[in-house]
Amino acid sequence: MEGTIALFIPIITVLVIGLVIIMYFYFRSREKQLMIEKGLSYEQMIELMRYQKHGHGLLKAGIILIFFGIGLGSGMLLENATYSEEWVPFMIFVMTGLGFVVAYIAGRKYEKTDKDDNDISKIN
Repeated sequence: MEGTIALFIPIITVLVIGLVIIMYFYFRSREKQLMIEKGLSYEQMIELMRYQKHGHGLLKAGIILIFFGIGLGSGMLLENATYSEEWVPFMIFVMTGLGFVVAYIAGRKYEKTDKDDNDISKIN
């Protein structure tokens, strides 16, 4: 039984990764088709696509991963200090949740800053 499950893990992993890639390209082309149907010019489409791309998603993911690592490390330290096994999952959940809150606040701050910068550039 374990051999069968071990056989399916890489197969399912490859299928899921392939499906994610295919869906990304499908939805991206569908988005462009909808913009063409609405009558947007090429320059308007480029400007809209450029506006949608920003690095805030990577910033948020980085903050969440840092807090996840802090939670894992502190949970392992507390587990060794108290000889109790429930510290690792507890600290992972708490610190990851805190990371989501911090990432939301940071993302909102930078999105507001970007919006203000875009408003100023339109005035000039």
